Amino acid sequence: MRLFMSKQENGRYPTEGNIITGDSLENERGGFTRRDMMRTLLAGSLMTMGSAGLLSASGSAMALPPKRGGKMRIATQTSSTADTLDPAKTAHSTDYTRVHMFYNGLTKLDGKLGPQMVLAEEMLTTDATLWTVKLRKGVLFHDGKPFAPADVVYSLMRHKDPATASKVKVLADQIESVKTTGPNEVQIKLTSANADLPVILATAQFLIVRDGTTSFTTPNGTGAFKCKEFTPGVRTIAVRNENYWKSGLPYLDEVELFGIPDEAARVNALLSGDVHWINDVNARSTGRIKSTAGYTVMETKSGLYTDLVIRQDAAPGNSQDFTLGMKYLMDREQIKTAAFRGFAVTANDQPIDPTNRFYFAGLPQRPYDPDKAKFHLQKAGVLGSSIPLVASVAATGSVDIGVLMQQSAQKIGLKLDLKRVPADGYWANQWMKVPLGFGNINPRPSADILFTQFFKSDAQWNESGWKNAQFDQLVVAARGETDFSKRKQMYADLQMLVHEKGGIGIPVFITNLEGISSRVKGIDAIPLGAFMNYTCAEYVWMDA
Repeated sequence: MRLFMSKQENGRYPTEGNIITGDSLENERGGFTRRDMMRTLLAGSLMTMGSAGLLSASGSAMALPPKRGGKMRIATQTSSTADTLDPAKTAHSTDYTRVHMFYNGLTKLDGKLGPQMVLAEEMLTTDATLWTVKLRKGVLFHDGKPFAPADVVYSLMRHKDPATASKVKVLADQIESVKTTGPNEVQIKLTSANADLPVILATAQFLIVRDGTTSFTTPNGTGAFKCKEFTPGVRTIAVRNENYWKSGLPYLDEVELFGIPDEAARVNALLSGDVHWINDVNARSTGRIKSTAGYTVMETKSGLYTDLVIRQDAAPGNSQDFTLGMKYLMDREQIKTAAFRGFAVTANDQPIDPTNRFYFAGLPQRPYDPDKAKFHLQKAGVLGSSIPLVASVAATGSVDIGVLMQQSAQKIGLKLDLKRVPADGYWANQWMKVPLGFGNINPRPSADILFTQFFKSDAQWNESGWKNAQFDQLVVAARGETDFSKRKQMYADLQMLVHEKGGIGIPVFITNLEGISSRVKGIDAIPLGAFMNYTCAEYVWMDA
């Protein structure tokens, strides 16, 4: 496990020089007992500086003194009448950004995706199954009620109730029980060991609500802002919580959040000054934004990927040779340049990206090799035939990837019949249902969550229908391993299994692009989601 030690001072949070980082501890194992290693002391909601993609145009976030006041307007790519104030039901970037203004979690993730304490002051365990959580004192809900253990018990256990319709029920099902064990303490018991519990609890859906809350027409959280207006599918207006428990925060007086689904319209809104921050910027728009005075693009490397999905339970993907042939047919460097204009990192047919602490750099890179592709596709008996390949703008870059693969296939005697389908209905009607198509997977906060949700044999989103008993057993074993070195080796083995035998091809990890006004200061990239993993409202400020 990771050991972090820091203190909140005058409402500001220390830089990484003031903490014992997880990496330094994990590499220095002599002198620490197993119990020592599992006593996780993480304090404060800490922003780690120096993440890849920090806005150079804004300068160092610590170089300028924060200014209090002002209003920031954020436009996301998503808007829906199903927008919600219930953290458990959140499903997209607009929801995540909204609920993070009104609620806090027990933990949050820093720029290295390490867990930091928020409403929890400590998380203690000796076996990664039974966890004692010490809770922060002096925190008030927006209605003035003190934060108490009962709020944590209720917030976590409600995810297990099917009636809640929680988006993280599959994760919450690992929780066997949550009970109050003291005036500021709860005990969480898991069904089996999971050393990633502090990471899991940083997920937006696990934000803490008041005990007994069933109506979410108005949010009643402990967060930095209170809700002034919420109209689903239209906009949210949040105003400063003057009684926020973090001294000095937030800096902003008001935040307005709304969706502009059309990317061109979103960019126009930014450059006209109507909004200050947008996400999901197309690579083709970066030049225009960068060349406009007063605006810049934040580039954040992350685990986002668009993958070639080869169903293993239907022809032709039920032939391992076909799967291998298609992987060798991907020209990753060409895809990186042509489909993403260089805003990507070369990937290797496994889902753990280089920003992840468990990334296995020793895995030999699979090259673009038409000869090997031809060899395997010939063994699969498909050369000379026509194979449908379904793509859609719904899966970012998939149409461009499909065109490039179509051209490569033609050179070796395989006809890929590229079928472009509309974005509307793609995820319900095409994804995981066609023999050969594309997915688009957002980053996940831990390797375990990613492998569990997308690659385990019984996973709801097992895209290719791949089933491997060895993989399934190793995922569970790695989840409960508390020795970091052993766990890292297990995740290396899992990456090798997916690379060698899995039914997906991942050509690149896509760089997250956001357009931002240079008036917005205090920005730090977090390689998990836009808007500083949807928490920006609490930390940034507006310059004149």
